[in-house]
Amino acid sequence: MEPPRPSDQTPDLPRAATPANPSPRLPYAKKTVWAWALYDFANSAFTTLIVTFVYATFFTKGMVLGADGLPDEIAGSALWSRGVGLTALLVAVMSPFLGAIADRTGTRKAFMLATTAICIAATVGLFFPVPGQAMAALALFVVANVAFELAGVFYNAFLPDIAPPEAIGKISGNGWALGYVGGLLALVLALVLLVLPETPMLFAKAGGANIRATTLLVAAWFAVFSIPAFTTLTDTRIPSPGVGAILRATGRELAGTFREMRRFRDAFRFLIARLFYNDGLNTVFAFGGIYAAGTFGFSTTEIIYFGIALNVAAGAGAFGFGFVDDTLGGKRTVLISLVLLSAATLLGVFAPSRAVFWVAGIFIGIAAGPNQAASRSLIGRFTPPDKENEFYGFFALTGKAAAFAGPLLFGMLTTAFASQRAGVASVLIFFLIGGLLLLRVDERQGIAASGRPEASLPEL
Repeated sequence: MEPPRPSDQTPDLPRAATPANPSPRLPYAKKTVWAWALYDFANSAFTTLIVTFVYATFFTKGMVLGADGLPDEIAGSALWSRGVGLTALLVAVMSPFLGAIADRTGTRKAFMLATTAICIAATVGLFFPVPGQAMAALALFVVANVAFELAGVFYNAFLPDIAPPEAIGKISGNGWALGYVGGLLALVLALVLLVLPETPMLFAKAGGANIRATTLLVAAWFAVFSIPAFTTLTDTRIPSPGVGAILRATGRELAGTFREMRRFRDAFRFLIARLFYNDGLNTVFAFGGIYAAGTFGFSTTEIIYFGIALNVAAGAGAFGFGFVDDTLGGKRTVLISLVLLSAATLLGVFAPSRAVFWVAGIFIGIAAGPNQAASRSLIGRFTPPDKENEFYGFFALTGKAAAFAGPLLFGMLTTAFASQRAGVASVLIFFLIGGLLLLRVDERQGIAASGRPEASLPEL
């Protein structure tokens, strides 16, 4: 079935590409691919140190003070979960709209640069709030996290252009693997320079200054290693007919895309499936360090060691499964990863000791990388040549639209059973529902509907 033509919906405005004039593919050159992948290397420091392991744990354990002036971990965990949920809501609302605007104006690189700069600036700001100033810290975190997620929309949208169809899975997987290497190295630097020394470099331990300084490390890391992407990736700029006209046309097109999504039936089914299983994965990332600290008594140093191990495992998994993706297809790769994630999560819930929890964490890392990389490559195979930013905007939406549900259920079950183990068990529900919905996706039909006949699925 022929995919919908944007020109049929909104003929009054130019686009960066049309089916008759496909989105120009960037040259498949190693320089381009490595510059693109290096952005994964750059931005993973943010998710690893801020969202998952270091700052999240510092916030929940020390930023919220009770009436007695002592840290209130329960209130800290609740406040952090609200910040994560608010981020998800804002990204879900903004990402499809901004993606469609970037499609119409050929400005995804400009959007990517702006959102990256905002994320870096807000991350620097996270250094300054001290224990007792939790709301200021949370506000900065939400700004940084929203900007980070939006930058990922435009970054991901370059993938179908730079990768030949027969290697899109491998290139996506290599990007994720390089990202985990970046997160790993950033964690090691934070450990060696700021956490382990009795007198950390430039920062005292009073008020957790040495831990807060990890935000400065993240900002510098992100800024430096994202430069190759911005100097190498290119856009085809389209003359703008005016902000008002763009906004009106973008609104019409988004509404039309929602209505006509049935013509991309398998892409739609995949996005709905991802809405569930990615919520489970986001919950694991958001509360993994908190669970390790609260249930198993991990210190900040031990959490960093744990994060290093998970990044090694996830990088290896993303790299190895990139070849599986190109051989078996994205759908099968995601399903395999969901089976592994479910088994590892179940092990983590019932882990009787730190040693068993470590094993569970390693297997979660091995499966998480392929899940994310194969999801990104699969939507790339399903994306029409003229809708990269818009489809990746919806990809971000489904990654965040229900992302409040996981943290909310985690908090409810943790409170009801007075145990974080019950909260972690809730993640299994999301993996199960997502996997069952994914079974209904026909990858071959989805590729055919995209209008990318060259993006064929390898025969088994």
